Amino acid sequence: MKTPSELSLVTQRYLKEYRNILEEMICQMTQAELTGSISHNFIVQMIPHHRAAIRMSENLLQYTTCIPLQEIALRIITEQTKSIQDMENALKSCCRFQNPQQQLCRYQLRFGQITQAMFSEMKTACATNNLNSDFMREMIPHHQGAVRMSENALCFAICPELKPILRAIITSQEAGIREMQQLLCSSTCQ
Repeated sequence: MKTPSELSLVTQRYLKEYRNILEEMICQMTQAELTGSISHNFIVQMIPHHRAAIRMSENLLQYTTCIPLQEIALRIITEQTKSIQDMENALKSCCRFQNPQQQLCRYQLRFGQITQAMFSEMKTACATNNLNSDFMREMIPHHQGAVRMSENALCFAICPELKPILRAIITSQEAGIREMQQLLCSSTCQ
């Protein structure tokens, strides 16, 4: 990884905002008020995750001129804004869907493992003077985390309203991961 003095001022500004967003996301996800409902817990921890992706995409859009990456960032903003609205709409009815303590413990243990791995990968993503590549290396583990968190929730009894939201998260995030991995391998945004 490059030292701060080897990074351009633009890169330093981009990374400072990225790190602020990441730390805020980690704080909000880990300090969310949990209940006896896996459905509720998923929603209150996923909403800050989605909000961070939106803000990270907005941060990138201030700097990138790569059209395919602009399209990815705009799609993240649109899809995750809709997903937040869907989760907020489902929250009241999903709060009533309670789980046994054993399920809650198993769910939260796996959730913690997924998020700790995601936080670590995002904190240690390679920082260069290529913001396009940096963003993709940061966002891929973020998307992978959303997929794994959604898959984890689907292993348990959850609110029926939440199931299509989780499937939509998995579908959109997996597509985004593939698209960013292909873009990283090409010279389009280098």
